[in-house]
Amino acid sequence: MARESQPVRLYVNGAILGYQRGLRTQNNSCSLIKIKGVDSKEDTEFYLGKKIAFITKASTPGKDGSRFRVNWGKVCRAHGSNGVVRCRFSRDLPPQSIGGRVRVMLYPSRV
Repeated sequence: MARESQPVRLYVNGAILGYQRGLRTQNNSCSLIKIKGVDSKEDTEFYLGKKIAFITKASTPGKDGSRFRVNWGKVCRAHGSNGVVRCRFSRDLPPQSIGGRVRVMLYPSRV
């Protein structure tokens, strides 16, 4: 009796808050991400080193025939004590992405 199982979701949703910044300057190469369900600095330690995917939809298909583009990044460190993390992407995130969604992958594992 084979039961049909749901596909395994290997990511957690996150929201783009903006860039690392001071009062008068901002660092575009370091993005701030709020991970769903993470509310303390201790909880962010699990996500350090995990991959992040920022997915956009393009008007024309790429080389592989897909109309989706992916900008990959990595969680670098915590930012503050409320579960926000700093991330670096292979290409800096555009300003239009602020308020948008990312996927925080549950790999690579550090366990």
